[in-house]
Amino acid sequence: MADTAALENSKKIQTLRKSPASILGTAFETGSVAGTVELREVPFLTMAGLRVDPASDAGRRLGTLTGGLPSASGDVCTGGDTAVLWLGPSEFMLVASADSHESLGGDLPGALFEALAGGEGQVVDLSANRTTFELSGPRARSVLEKGCSLDLHPRVFKAGTALSTEIGGIPAILWKTTEESYRIFPRASFAEFLGRWLLDAMREYASPEVP
Repeated sequence: MADTAALENSKKIQTLRKSPASILGTAFETGSVAGTVELREVPFLTMAGLRVDPASDAGRRLGTLTGGLPSASGDVCTGGDTAVLWLGPSEFMLVASADSHESLGGDLPGALFEALAGGEGQVVDLSANRTTFELSGPRARSVLEKGCSLDLHPRVFKAGTALSTEIGGIPAILWKTTEESYRIFPRASFAEFLGRWLLDAMREYASPEVP
């Protein structure tokens, strides 16, 4: 009976919740140019802020659970569908699938708290704090270069790198997942503004004059 109630509650949550950039869903579809540059929101990913000394017992337990903690600026450690991005020497952001959150029957946030086990450190559920944009295609880098101060040339910003930056004046975390794909993590309150900025930056590639 308890499992049935939990399943019904999970379905209700999925029906009621609204992503920070949901208002732009249609605009993302019409503004994307297949094979050139495409933009979509990946809503409701599970996110957690981790503050811990990687060399401590608590850090090692968290690393075992998540697939490792990155050791240098820009590094990302991945394990299964979980990724941990470096934000500072003892600060990290975990990103995982939506269904790993306890509100949908997952156990990841609880497992993170348990792994900390009273050690020196902190785990904060940030799933509602940010959303995720995915920008992909051969022109994705050109779009970002219109408003990002990072050097995004592949010789510098390699696939598997994630850094805090500003895009269009909006603070965000930028993760290059493949050679032509990026994940962008703005805070929820800035998501609509940044989404519109990206759409505007993409607009020239919808023109038939652009090869």
